[in-house]
Amino acid sequence: MQPHVFAILLAGLAGLSMPLGGFLAWCEHIRNPTLRDEVLHAVAAFGGGALTSAVALVLVPEGAQALPAVLAVLLFAAGGGVFYLADTVLQKRGGSGALLLAMLLDYVPEAMALGAMLVADAATAWLLALMIFLQNLPEGFAAFRDVWSGDSPAWHVLLAFVGLAALGPICALAGLVWLAEAHAVLGAIMVFAAGGILYLLFQDIAPKAHSSRSSVPALGAVAGFALGLAGHLLTV
Repeated sequence: MQPHVFAILLAGLAGLSMPLGGFLAWCEHIRNPTLRDEVLHAVAAFGGGALTSAVALVLVPEGAQALPAVLAVLLFAAGGGVFYLADTVLQKRGGSGALLLAMLLDYVPEAMALGAMLVADAATAWLLALMIFLQNLPEGFAAFRDVWSGDSPAWHVLLAFVGLAALGPICALAGLVWLAEAHAVLGAIMVFAAGGILYLLFQDIAPKAHSSRSSVPALGAVAGFALGLAGHLLTV
């Protein structure tokens, strides 16, 4: 199979878990309100744990490795600052898209890394695609609940998720064609995205995942990080 086709297929399959997670969120019907709240908090926390693992195990170490230390720190801080501004604009407009933004900040650079990895290690690229799929599923579920207000048809949001998933193949092709040897550029994108994710995690995602009635969400965060850790250990 041609590398370009392989990159499109892998990144496309990995990204489809975003609309799939959104579809599952749309279909969920838990009548017990207490149980429903616990499940939704736990899924949000699981997604937060997965995003934390992406920052700690993939984006920062892999990105900073290709950059001078001072530049890496500046880019990380810039990522947090830029997404502080983006979050402020969203809140002024009455929107709530922190989980969606964080999911994209995770998905886009990882899709680029997936494409770049195909040049050197196709077998590991398969595994990375699987881990991206598994991480995006709960993130898509929680992001759908965060974005969809019920005022508009759910399929509008799901269609937007499909469009966002289509960014994956584009980013994977960019990684394959332009970034396989441009390690510093890919590293800069990863570190910048990590700063944005960390801001969104502490500003919006973690508070929404908290439940005073149950410790299940906290365990969900541990499980999400464990998923990312498993993927990291299998790909190193």
